[in-house]
Amino acid sequence: MSSERTEVVVVGAGQAGVAMSEHLGEQGVPHVVLERHRIAERWRTERWDSLVANGPAWHDRFPGMEFAGIGPDEFATKDQVADYFADYAAKIDAPIRCGVEVTSVRKNAGAPGFRVETSAGSIDARFVVAATGPFQRPVIPPVVPADAGPVQLHSSGYRNPEQLPEGPVLVVGAGSSGVQIADELRRSGRRVLLSVGPHDRPPRRYRGRDFCWWLGVLGLWDADTPPQGAKHVTIAVSGAQGGRTVDFRALARTGIELAGMTESYVDGALRFAPDLAANIELGDAQHLALLRAADEHVERNGLDLPPEPEAHVLGPLPAAATDPLRELDLAEVGSIVWATGFAADYGWLQVDAFDESGRPDQRRGVSAEPGVYFLGLPWLSRRGSSFIWGVWHDARYVADHIATQRGYLAQHAAALATDHES
Repeated sequence: MSSERTEVVVVGAGQAGVAMSEHLGEQGVPHVVLERHRIAERWRTERWDSLVANGPAWHDRFPGMEFAGIGPDEFATKDQVADYFADYAAKIDAPIRCGVEVTSVRKNAGAPGFRVETSAGSIDARFVVAATGPFQRPVIPPVVPADAGPVQLHSSGYRNPEQLPEGPVLVVGAGSSGVQIADELRRSGRRVLLSVGPHDRPPRRYRGRDFCWWLGVLGLWDADTPPQGAKHVTIAVSGAQGGRTVDFRALARTGIELAGMTESYVDGALRFAPDLAANIELGDAQHLALLRAADEHVERNGLDLPPEPEAHVLGPLPAAATDPLRELDLAEVGSIVWATGFAADYGWLQVDAFDESGRPDQRRGVSAEPGVYFLGLPWLSRRGSSFIWGVWHDARYVADHIATQRGYLAQHAAALATDHES
């Protein structure tokens, strides 16, 4: 097994790792990016077949390159996104090594830097950037026993309706993934039940502009990072079918059966909380607040954007909200798709960079362990941090921090050399 030395090891070659490599390269910092699979592998093999980006192509990209072959207001497919990052890595000549798995990172005892153990040997690095992102370990709540009857899989394992056994499907989780999967299953002719929790529900477009544009001009992408431990609320937004506003009233009208949060499993039945109406109304409040903020911006700046008064009219709640489903016999269900998110998995990063709950202890990606950095996490520095363009800007900050630290180290080395000569 080989051993080598470099200044920075970046772990992961998804959007975060590629962005990190660009900025380190521009700073002239020697580095290597290690990826256990292919560049942007999760976009290729850990998403369903019909997935598209949640933001339009003009927005969900790096500043240095546009998407090829699609219009600026279109939504890139998952394979187009993966190809984009592979092409971008080639464009910047990123030193990416695919097929190399990092097995451990440990602080060197009594010496600066870290020992990075990999499937291809060891590397000594002065700095380490964990750019593996938030989608590391699929989370399925321990609610329904594996032998309860229905086939159970996480949304990361779902590919298309034909993959599932015959019969109705319960989708648990109503963020972007859950809503899109439920709608696709319904379009395929399945009976679909959708368990809905708290969520934000922005408009896809309003007054002729995408919600990404509105969040930008209103300064909402730059909202500060919430306090450590603050509850994450999922965003229900979709680029599917050309991009449409997620509306649970409309989903109910198409035949999707709505329920509140999945609560427990008892004697072959799944129980739901009576909170569907409250969860829908929470999303409505956020939706309407953004519309009002947009209207105020238009009036204050005299913008020529056509009004949409009908967007403020939501109509009555669906019957499922006023007479909620509380229990479902799982004998009626053929499969369950858990669109319940992911957990981080930093078992390989064996350094003092985590808080008492095991979460990265960091500020704008700079961890509590000097020399270790995190990148690609939601709210790393602001609301836009987990989006493609947001991670590019976070990477620039981290690269600047590393370059500054290298300057201090260089000054220290120069001072030592002077001391030895005198």
